[in-house]
Amino acid sequence: MTIRTPSNAALLKPEELPRHERGGGASTTPLVTPSVGTSSFITGYTTFEGGAVIPFHSHNVQESVVLMEGRAVMDIDDLHYELKAHDVTFIPPNVPHRFRNLSPTEPMKILWIYAAPDATRTLTESGATNYVSAEHGKKA
Repeated sequence: MTIRTPSNAALLKPEELPRHERGGGASTTPLVTPSVGTSSFITGYTTFEGGAVIPFHSHNVQESVVLMEGRAVMDIDDLHYELKAHDVTFIPPNVPHRFRNLSPTEPMKILWIYAAPDATRTLTESGATNYVSAEHGKKA
């Protein structure tokens, strides 16, 4: 659910918004998107089931990720960094990275912020590139 104020600001209720399956035990809830009115960034939540790992990928724009819940590892630059709730990352464009849920049973949740609405994700292994927003058509 999205509530509009008289000035066209928005209050989003994530638990009432559509969630989309990304595969590999990850699902995404888009938050601030062009449909809300942004023209300069997009945000959303991705929840990882216990043990979920997403593949190495990169983006065409800057990204920041906040670990909201759980414990995670960020793999980047052939290094591994453990994150706890509320740790924040900054990832420059075109840098391969991935996040892993450290718990085999408990979920992990991140808030992602991309510096442009036309952000893309390029899978490192295959080279396949898609708009991040293209993932938002598969309901969980």
